[in-house]
Amino acid sequence: MLRNALEPWHILVVVLVMVVLFGSRKLPDTARALGKSMRILKSEARAMKADGQDAKAGGRAVKADGHAARAGDQPADNPR
Repeated sequence: MLRNALEPWHILVVVLVMVVLFGSRKLPDTARALGKSMRILKSEARAMKADGQDAKAGGRAVKADGHAARAGDQPADNPR
């Protein structure tokens, strides 16, 4: 029933419909925004996964640069 559900001409029809709906000027901006959103989603999912693993490992937090922070560490911008 669903053999060959997605053939090359299906993709061509979808691309043509998008060009008609959005116009050729908007498509690069739309693709760029979609790519940026996907990168943000991927990084947030990675951060959530790291937070879950940290909770299991004893509550060590991971900084944005990927290094583990200890409980006594101070932020670099606010030294004592």
